[in-house]
Amino acid sequence: MADIISIPRQVLHQEVAVRLRQRIVEGHLAPGAKLNERALSESLKVSRTPLREAIKMLAAEGLVELLPNRGAAVARMTEQDVADTFEVIAGLEGQSGELAAQRIGEAELDEIRALHYEMLAAHTRKDLPTYYRINAQIHTLINAAARNPVLTQTWRTVNARLQALRFRSNFDASKWKRAVKEHDRMIELLAARDGPGMRALLIEHLEHKRDAVLELMRTGRLDGLPAGEKVGT
Repeated sequence: MADIISIPRQVLHQEVAVRLRQRIVEGHLAPGAKLNERALSESLKVSRTPLREAIKMLAAEGLVELLPNRGAAVARMTEQDVADTFEVIAGLEGQSGELAAQRIGEAELDEIRALHYEMLAAHTRKDLPTYYRINAQIHTLINAAARNPVLTQTWRTVNARLQALRFRSNFDASKWKRAVKEHDRMIELLAARDGPGMRALLIEHLEHKRDAVLELMRTGRLDGLPAGEKVGT
């Protein structure tokens, strides 16, 4: 019998949610896939109680859909859902970027710059999971530097629905390379305290991600890479 994860009971479901979220974001659980509680309980080495609590958390984020009398499944978005949600997140990130450029401190900028170099190394290795985790940290820190709790909470709520799609937006090598160049420019604009420039760049950055995701949806490549194909090739 699998050992139960040795984590305090009151935070166990949060740790399970982190692991389950990662599987969804990285495509190990594809959009529309049913969540088999027995299999997940065994693979995550937890009982079903914290697993069910974690699933409820992810449902609140929009990553999981609860099915009446049928358990739960990974949420699937239509093309219109994707377009509408990216439209909102682009506006939120644009505002975050403009305010961050005005309010960011040197220590915060240094942290973002250091993460940027780590992200570049992951890109060079074609290590998309590591790249994405660092990328997400950078966007979170830019949002935090805006110093607006209402904006931050709204951004987190909308962004949670898009994590898996933002990950997949880098499946194409040329689009991934373009995203990296846009991040290079973000560092420059933050250092220059160029608020309007940051707003414009982040809106463009998110529109490019939207277009990449919609292209994957229309060509049937959203749910994963073809067998044998490496990320970024």
